[in-house]
Amino acid sequence: MSTVDVNENTFEQAVGADGIVMVDAWASWCGPCRQFAPVYEKVSEAHPDVTFAKLDTEANQGLAAALEIQAIPTLMAFRDGILVFRNAGSLPEAALEDLVQQVKGLDMDDVRRQVEAQQAGDDNDDEAVQ
Repeated sequence: MSTVDVNENTFEQAVGADGIVMVDAWASWCGPCRQFAPVYEKVSEAHPDVTFAKLDTEANQGLAAALEIQAIPTLMAFRDGILVFRNAGSLPEAALEDLVQQVKGLDMDDVRRQVEAQQAGDDNDDEAVQ
């Protein structure tokens, strides 16, 4: 599968879907972004079962701010609507391929348990402050 563009109107629907969604946050003026683009495209073609999305941070500044993107490129991986990876900087092809395989191999029941435990801890912290 080739890459798809996401924007402020389509981002939530795209990353909230079941399955794996990789997101490359980039800008046209960013040299490392331009160097990473062909790597991202090539790996996307090897994984038709994964959605590879591109988010233009210049055209979607509000979304970039909401996602707290402070450096580009920033790569994010979502699985079943849960953010499971986020890192600023480009990756070589082998590292991106490895990342895709790691995300595919995640035990999502365990990930959901960890998210629930973290949220429960955050809720308890909020109650202690009140």
